[in-house]
Amino acid sequence: MARPFKGVINLDVRDSVMDWDAFRDEPAPAGAPNVLVVLYDDTGLAAWSAYGGRINMPTLDRLAANGLTYSQWHTTALCSPTRSCFLTGRNHHQNGFAQIAEGAQGFPGHTGMIPMENATMAEVLRENGWNTFWVGKNHNVPLEDWAMGGSKKHWPLARGFDRFYGFLGGETNQWYPTLAEDNHYVEQPATPEEGYHLSKDLADKALGFIRDSKQSHPDKPWYMWFCPGANHAPHHAPQEYIDKYKGQFDDGYEAYRDWVLPRMVERGILPEGTELTPINPLPEGQMIATDQVRPWDTLSADEQRLFSRMAEVYAGFSEYTDAQVGRIVDYLEASGQLENTLIVYAADNGASGEGSPDGSVNENKVFNAYPDDIAQNLTQLDELGSPSTYNHYPTGWAVAFSTPFKMFKRYTYQGGVSDPLVISWPAGIKARGEVRDQYHHCTDIVPTILECCGVEFPDVVQGYEQSALPGVSMRYSFDDAAAATMKRIQYYEMFGTRALWHEGWKVVAERGPNLGAGRFDDETWQLFNTDVDRAEARDLAAEHPEKVKQLVDLWFVEAGKYDVLPLDDRTLAELVAVMPEAMIPPGGVWRYYPGTTEVPEFVAANTRGRSYKILAEVEIGGNGGAEGVIFAQGARFGGHSLFIKDHKLWYAYNFIGIPPEQQLVSGQELAAGRHVVGVEFEKASHGDHHETLGVAKLYIDEEVVAESEWKTQPGHFALCGEGLTIGRDSSDPVSQEYPAGFAFSGGRILEVEVNVGDDVYLDVERELAAALARD
Repeated sequence: MARPFKGVINLDVRDSVMDWDAFRDEPAPAGAPNVLVVLYDDTGLAAWSAYGGRINMPTLDRLAANGLTYSQWHTTALCSPTRSCFLTGRNHHQNGFAQIAEGAQGFPGHTGMIPMENATMAEVLRENGWNTFWVGKNHNVPLEDWAMGGSKKHWPLARGFDRFYGFLGGETNQWYPTLAEDNHYVEQPATPEEGYHLSKDLADKALGFIRDSKQSHPDKPWYMWFCPGANHAPHHAPQEYIDKYKGQFDDGYEAYRDWVLPRMVERGILPEGTELTPINPLPEGQMIATDQVRPWDTLSADEQRLFSRMAEVYAGFSEYTDAQVGRIVDYLEASGQLENTLIVYAADNGASGEGSPDGSVNENKVFNAYPDDIAQNLTQLDELGSPSTYNHYPTGWAVAFSTPFKMFKRYTYQGGVSDPLVISWPAGIKARGEVRDQYHHCTDIVPTILECCGVEFPDVVQGYEQSALPGVSMRYSFDDAAAATMKRIQYYEMFGTRALWHEGWKVVAERGPNLGAGRFDDETWQLFNTDVDRAEARDLAAEHPEKVKQLVDLWFVEAGKYDVLPLDDRTLAELVAVMPEAMIPPGGVWRYYPGTTEVPEFVAANTRGRSYKILAEVEIGGNGGAEGVIFAQGARFGGHSLFIKDHKLWYAYNFIGIPPEQQLVSGQELAAGRHVVGVEFEKASHGDHHETLGVAKLYIDEEVVAESEWKTQPGHFALCGEGLTIGRDSSDPVSQEYPAGFAFSGGRILEVEVNVGDDVYLDVERELAAALARD
């Protein structure tokens, strides 16, 4: 921060004394560490080898052996909310992230916009002499600001980060990601055929940022938030990593739980006597169908084969990404930086149950509430994890990787909020390879890092008076395994489910997400003594009603402090009905021009569930040799494209990536000159799964040159990327009729307009199910 001017100013510069320090930021304290935070997605406590799990994580194991493994560290149960806590050190409702960015609402705790009164750690560290970098997943930018026309005030560079490289959404295709650098979208630097994978790309960029900063300012420390796409679906990994796990999950998820629990106890992660909870623990009527687990012995042999392979792919994805983190750690060691680098390696919520009881080879079916076909999925068993699939494992593995707890991500039971955390700092931690049992939460990460850096959180940042940090530093635990937990209280809330931990006791409201209809005063609260019952297997509410009342009352106190209310357990239909939609231009017509690239689906022309027209004014070159994409939206797993190939006009609709591709092709060739070409879809009805049925007609000027009965998707094309483009497609194209990109050439595109009808019908329950699935 700038300091008072201590120089001397006289009439003559020769009689004056400069003071450059008054205009420069305060340098970092002498000996201050670098900070590397590695934050995975969707990982239960029982998945990784450092915790006794079956997934080998050599880099994490190395850091754990050289540092500390925390057995009682907790998150918010969901992605965007936890990440907001890592950014600011405040509780997720304080940050406006009651849930994911897609669920934002106009209440203080639900806006999806981190207020300036909650400065980020990057804003503080940058002002105190650190370089600051964010690499990987974001998911903390409001949806309307994903597009180039949106505000950039919530993008990383506006919130304290010197550089950003990654993706804005809750997930992205690991082979064909939608990438942004700093404040704009960029193309991926290579293809899968050239060895591209997002985890590798992110590590490359991270190494570049660190090297570049050290070349010019070798004594300046850096802070990097490294957020890979792993372990969020789609689960994509190089084949050699998937093959490492061949057969290792053939015993099934219940057997995995039986196998891993003793290993967790042996490693000191869980106390002796910890019990396994049931795989379907909630009372009848409180567990939604998509969160239920199908017992392994009820599966067919083919289903067992498929589900086992899905777990193998997930494990390979996790280990491959750990190897990329290892490249960063190796560089730090080789460059002499590892000794004084504070490394925090963690996950943002429990294992993901969004794969449904059957898992999926193409998760876009889940987003569209379209049924999976086990027989069809089996034909792609050997392709799982490759660019031709978009896979997610079934709920059984979410329960297994969250052993011994109830449920998984989205729930306030331990299965949703208990996560792995390893901290390594050779210069600052004497202990090596030890477990720490103190109870902590993701709001404690910022205070911990600041104390290790020797930086106090300021009262004012960029003119905004700051809210207090609710967390506590964990540094007291670094060299004292027996130290009493300094954390005293932590509330939890997610989709109306509630919990509160206080000095070893925890209450949980017995309610499944999105199942209630209010009546919060009538809820049954369960009580657990987490000091002796980490699994929350034994409800003590009947034995200690006074303790239940005390903790429930405390929950309301915390809720009042941190903008938790109002609670929201509305049905999917009710919630989506009030979600803001993309702004529709006057007359319902969107106009796009050549060079338009990556308009996110949330703000692009919305053709779903309605009639529409796509018309383009084009000029075909004198030799009639024009070819390429005129309009494209979506990608391989759902989208549509208008293009010219072999001198003919084509329109392809890729329905949720399910073959065969719907196509219209003109019988005549396009003559040289100016034309209006396009497609019209007239909605007639809906199918059994709410797909829209009707007739599509292909036009050249005013002539219909092809028509066919047609169906369009009930849900999104691509939830977190592959937006709308003009004059080219993405690197993972909509249609298999042309190569990646397929840029328009041999003529000109003058304008494209998309005109939507007012006959829209959207299944709003499917809309929100898709939003929740993409976190």
